[in-house]
Amino acid sequence: MKNVFEYNKPQRKTSSEFIFRPKLNRRKSRHRLIIFSSLMLLVVMLFASCKNKTQIAADPDIYYTCSMDPQVVESKPGKCPICHMDLTPVKKSSQQADNDELALSPEQMQLGNIQVDTIGNAFVGNQVILTGTLNFDQTKINDVSARVGGRIEKLYFKKMGDYVPKGAPLYDIYSEELNNAKQEYLLALQKKETLGNSVINFDDVIDAAKNKLLLWGMSEQQIKNINKDALANPRTTFFSTASGYITQLNLQEGDYVSEGGSIVTLSGLSTLWVEAQVYATQLSQLNNAKNVMVEIPDFPGKKISGKISFQNPELNTASRINLIRISIPNEDNQLKPGMSAYITVKTGGINALFLPLDAVLRDGKMAMVWVQTSQNKFKSIMVETGNESGNMIEIKSGIQPNDVVVTSGAYLLQSEYVFRKGADPMAGMDHGGMKM
Repeated sequence: MKNVFEYNKPQRKTSSEFIFRPKLNRRKSRHRLIIFSSLMLLVVMLFASCKNKTQIAADPDIYYTCSMDPQVVESKPGKCPICHMDLTPVKKSSQQADNDELALSPEQMQLGNIQVDTIGNAFVGNQVILTGTLNFDQTKINDVSARVGGRIEKLYFKKMGDYVPKGAPLYDIYSEELNNAKQEYLLALQKKETLGNSVINFDDVIDAAKNKLLLWGMSEQQIKNINKDALANPRTTFFSTASGYITQLNLQEGDYVSEGGSIVTLSGLSTLWVEAQVYATQLSQLNNAKNVMVEIPDFPGKKISGKISFQNPELNTASRINLIRISIPNEDNQLKPGMSAYITVKTGGINALFLPLDAVLRDGKMAMVWVQTSQNKFKSIMVETGNESGNMIEIKSGIQPNDVVVTSGAYLLQSEYVFRKGADPMAGMDHGGMKM
């Protein structure tokens, strides 16, 4: 029988057991560590992935573009591939709210120097300044023509610009027809002296021959000289019927001229015309002209008071430009046709809506302005324009007082709209009743 203590006595381990069990525990610990590290890495990757997805899909209503190159459109922030500037976020909903509106970013507003102003009625004194040219007064132009056909034997004035006094000898002509009329007159005189009026009333014959010579341009004195000399000179001198400067010399010595042919054109310079072109919208102002002043740049400080003597009744439909004419005196003939002139037309002032000229876009058929509808949003409005005064233009209809209008940068807005929309902002609008 064994001793009880022998059964409770711990058994002694062998050497192999001491070696195997520690190695097994170390392997299990390493395996657990690897599993734990893998789980942690997986959790981190999942968290980062969810975070990136959350950032990209944070606001699908926003896209990114460049204020300098609006054709660049990206779905996420970054740099512009063209100018390397930071892309600007823009809300899609704001661009699609109104297809007729144009929305700009603050950077675009600053770079385009877009400036706005609240408009209101203003009293502006009307003053129109035009550029004109001095021209001959057509009422002072005379064309001296031949009364009878023949050959020009002599010209007493041969140069352009020569002044011809009225009654001065102008040319000598040899005319067979005129010489025959002279001979008839001499023959009638001789017959009367020889036969008297016993058989034929030679006084009537003499008067008929004399009237023919007068109708052909001969003077009373020339006819008396024929009677005194009793011999008809084959060359007849004709005198100028008007005075003026030669502006056209149509013949030379030795040329033949037919009856009614032009010999010379004489223009007087005692008065001149100042001709200028004006837009159709300015005609209403000129109708109420109170004072017209003409300045000649070639004579500094020289101002001449005149009046509008003519407006062309027909308007050029292509350019909508009309011609006006102002008559001015020419003291001492100092002014010459062809000189330039500045015309200042003053009329009464009016109380109306006025905008700077740069704020109104005109193309010959219509006029339009850009109005601010909300913060950094603009819309084109067609307007009817009126009188112009200096750098201001009257707006008759289309906008109202207290509207906020773009006063600087309107052309840039127009170009931006065409670039984005691919069409003119005024295309398809009704232009009836509107004028520029």
